[in-house]
Amino acid sequence: MALYGKLEVVDDVAAAFHDLVVVREPASIALSGGDTARVCYERLVAAPVGWERVEFFMSDERWVPVSDPASNEGMARIALLDHIHPAAIHSMYRSDETIEDAAADYDALVRAHPPIELLHLGLGPDGHTASLFPGTAALDVRDRYVVPNGDDLHPYPRLTFTYPAISRSPLVVFTVAGVDKRDALAAVATGKDVPAARVRANEVLWLVDHEAASPGIG
Repeated sequence: MALYGKLEVVDDVAAAFHDLVVVREPASIALSGGDTARVCYERLVAAPVGWERVEFFMSDERWVPVSDPASNEGMARIALLDHIHPAAIHSMYRSDETIEDAAADYDALVRAHPPIELLHLGLGPDGHTASLFPGTAALDVRDRYVVPNGDDLHPYPRLTFTYPAISRSPLVVFTVAGVDKRDALAAVATGKDVPAARVRANEVLWLVDHEAASPGIG
């Protein structure tokens, strides 16, 4: 198996993510989008965490207002952030800027901040993670932490962390749930060159449920 990092096959991905956050007590977290992320964040609402000490970032975002149902931050606010009182929420979307200027500003923000202690990622059916889509220019960026990105297969222009930004975090956590992610996870595990397989960091942890783990994985 060629999967980089540690794989844990668990009964409940959201519960495992909850327990990890409680134990690690990160001072900063970068959030992701998607249904699995939403369930994870809903589970965190009641977690015994001193949220007033935690800063939140976004690892990627659709270029839509936070009030739009497609917004990753909007989802995270409904699921978690509106129910707690964090030290800060750093939004990617800016209504007063172009997407290029917003990317440059977020890049500068991430560079000026200590490494984000926990970076949460998901896995798309095509093997993408954050908004690092197969065949897109962002996959080859080495001198930026945040860039605009997108393709014809995914709606909305995006802002996304690059691989250098991801690798800067001491702990990167993938949460993968559901049979619809089985092929993508198998692609990562067997060494195919999909975007998620390129992620490197000091510690990479894959929290995977039994439906997503095909026979021979885990």
